Amino acid sequence: MSTDSPAGSVGGLNRLIEGYRRFRDNGWASNRERWAALREGQEPDVMIIACSDSRVDPSQIFDVDPGEVFVVRNVAAMVPPFETSPGHHGVSAALEFAVQILKVREVVVLGHGMCGGCKAALSRELAGTKPGEGGFIADWIAMLDDAREAVVHDHGTQGAAAERAMELAGVKVSLANLRTFPCVRQKEHSGELKLTGAFFAISDGLLHVLDESTGLFAPI
Repeated sequence: MSTDSPAGSVGGLNRLIEGYRRFRDNGWASNRERWAALREGQEPDVMIIACSDSRVDPSQIFDVDPGEVFVVRNVAAMVPPFETSPGHHGVSAALEFAVQILKVREVVVLGHGMCGGCKAALSRELAGTKPGEGGFIADWIAMLDDAREAVVHDHGTQGAAAERAMELAGVKVSLANLRTFPCVRQKEHSGELKLTGAFFAISDGLLHVLDESTGLFAPI
């Protein structure tokens, strides 16, 4: 079977290589001093926990240069609670590295509109599926089960209002789970670390920030 791209189109790795060449000619060559400094190490002061959704790249949304933010992306921008059970804890490891080694000053949980993970959590369409067939996703977004109950009570399980409520609730769940980590709790209490909830609306391109004193997100 041929793996060539259709005539007149460039896809997959070939398209990425073209982008890399543009980057070499423009982004890298014009910013040599920045890259030279980063060769010595990184000192980001903000960690962003975002969704893997291809439409919400934090570097684009916040227009930052390499080295400015430490980013972790996963399904629905979720942070699991502090756990010491056997297994591979990718988000926890990244959080530990950012807070304890890089000593970031702020952790931002960035939710977004039209989030497939939050929609699946709301509908429970993947419940009961096997690992490799949707089960890994179902297990991951089960972290939203408790929050889902309140959303369903107020908005049902379908429609834009219910989906938006689930997306905003997901940010709050991740913030609460962040505070189960002893290092995060200690540094937040001492003022060394700030936790922020934010939401990017794909539909209008607006960024919203959570006021935890009121529980409301407001556009900025």
